[in-house]
Amino acid sequence: MKRYVDSSFPGIASVDNDGDTFWYYDPTGEGPPERWIPLATLVTGDRYDTVSDLGRPGRYRLNIGLTKATYQKLFDRPPTAIDYTATDVVLPHPEYGTQHWVCVVNPSLDTVRDLVAEAYEFAVRKHANRTGR
Repeated sequence: MKRYVDSSFPGIASVDNDGDTFWYYDPTGEGPPERWIPLATLVTGDRYDTVSDLGRPGRYRLNIGLTKATYQKLFDRPPTAIDYTATDVVLPHPEYGTQHWVCVVNPSLDTVRDLVAEAYEFAVRKHANRTGR
């Protein structure tokens, strides 16, 4: 997943911390990355929450920031019961769902390719708006 994101989207920068990866759109290298909101993150452990049970070997969770419109298409009604340990299933993020983030434990590329591409395009638009002011 890391190789795919790093190589597929121009202007992507990433920061690794404790085995986790945070991707930003930073086409000019202007950083610092702490100024940017990530467009996607990959977490490999239970440091932030325990709902996905990422402490088991080989488990990770991809988190993706989407537009409100896409998030609402995915979840026209909030799910009533969510199994955050399910693999390769797009779910509302356990902490940031209200900010239109989704998460997928051990996703296949087919499941998340379009969502990551949308998050990238959204980040590009936000960057253009910010730098155009």
